[in-house]
Parts: sequence; C-alpha cells; structure tokens
Amino acid sequence: MIGRLGLLGLAMIAATPALAQADEPRFCPNRPSLGSSACITEPGKVQLEVSGVDWQRDDSSDSREDTVLSGDVLARIGLGASTEAQIGWTGFGHVRTRDKTTGAIDTVNGVGDVTLALRQNFANPDGKGLSYGVEPFVTLPVGREPIGAGDWGAGVIVPVTYDLSDKVNLAFTGEADAQPDEDGNGRHFAYSGIVGLGYELSKQWTVVGELSVARDDDPMDKHTEAVAAGSLAWQPRNGLQLDMLGTVGLNHDAPDFRLVTGGAILF
Repeated sequence: MIGRLGLLGLAMIAATPALAQADEPRFCPNRPSLGSSACITEPGKVQLEVSGVDWQRDDSSDSREDTVLSGDVLARIGLGASTEAQIGWTGFGHVRTRDKTTGAIDTVNGVGDVTLALRQNFANPDGKGLSYGVEPFVTLPVGREPIGAGDWGAGVIVPVTYDLSDKVNLAFTGEADAQPDEDGNGRHFAYSGIVGLGYELSKQWTVVGELSVARDDDPMDKHTEAVAAGSLAWQPRNGLQLDMLGTVGLNHDAPDFRLVTGGAILF
C-alpha cells in the first residue's frame, strides 16, 4: 500500500510542471518581426513591447540620414477572448542629416505620434494552427516631422499565420493606409505586404526571416521599398523576451540598413 502511494505521489510531482506550463498566461510578442500576428493578449493582461535602440541609415547621392528612436513603446491590453486594444508611442527620436556636398549637418529631436489600434482575431486567438484577424488603427499627430507624420492618419492591418509544423511558422501581413502627405496637405494611399518564415530553435530561442515590399503614393515622392529582415528572440521565461532585428534595403528607395534591440514583458 505504501509503495502504491509512493508511486502515486511521484506521478503527481512529475505531472506538476506540465500542469503549471499549461496554465501559463499567453505570451506572443509582435517583436521583433516586421510583420504582425493575430495572437491576442488574454483578458486582464497587459503586454509591453519596447525598443531600446532603433537605428536606421539611409544614404543617397547627396545626403546621409541617420534616424535613432528610443523608448518606442507598444502596450497591448487584453479586452476579451478574441480582442485586444493597443496604444503605441515613440518616446524619443533623433534625426541627423548630413549634406555630402557642403558637409552641413542638420539635427532634429522630438517625440513621435501616438497610435491607437484594436486587434480582432477570427480564428485561434492563441496564434496556433491557422490564425488570422484584422487590426484597424489611427495615428494622432503628437510628434512633429520628421519623427512624427505631422497630421492624422489611419489604416488597417490583416495578419495571417500558419504553423507548417511544431517548429516552423509561415506568416503574411498585409497593410493599407491613408498616410499624411509629405507637404502636409491631405492624405494619400500606401500599402505593403510582408512574408515571413519563423523557426523555433528551442523553447527559448526563435529566428525569423522576412521579405517586405511597401508602396507609397505620396504626390511629392511616389516610391516602392523592398527590404529583407532577420530577427532573433530569446525568452528566458514565459512573459519575458529580449530580441533584436536587422534589415537591409534591396532597392534604391529603401533605407540601407536598420538595427533594432528591445524586448517585451507581460503583466
């Protein structure tokens, strides 16, 4: 009898970690990918995603522009089983432009715009299997150019993800925006598509490769940007992530490269 009770006790102890893991709250950061997902933050939970440093360099024939953002924060708030609200804001931005002909340097410091969004999932809010949804958003002109857009904007994001296996995930993010014109006189149409392939190296480490093509129909500067990106995320425990992203421009209109570091935490 004692032997049987001992075996039962050992079985319960062995099962405890699995039960605890199953009860862990959902944690699915957007970071550090270029694209998005349809995964929803659970009701009553708040997820903060923060960029420590976001540096981008854009070289042209006559100038070099370096943009550094810091404290780029996204708060994701679970409202329901398939719905979350999002609030995003760039706490600080620094833009340095050097004229290659004269050597003159111009710098601008400031804050970015505020983004308000609502994500609605239509299948698998935990992001597993085939998961998709819709995310309408508006941007409020809190910042000033070139860090902010200078006027309000709006758009919609459509994220779709599919698990090809236990370790491989295929993702597509489509976006259509009404973006403020560069001259501040009205808005124009812009749209993009991002395809990504993620691989789970282990329970803690994930890598993602992506290709992005974006079209901007600004009346003063119509152009198309093609970018390749690679990212790495480390989750030392559930509810905490550290990550980094690197991109390279694939055509003349795209920024030359970008490097982002940051992380996410669940409350």
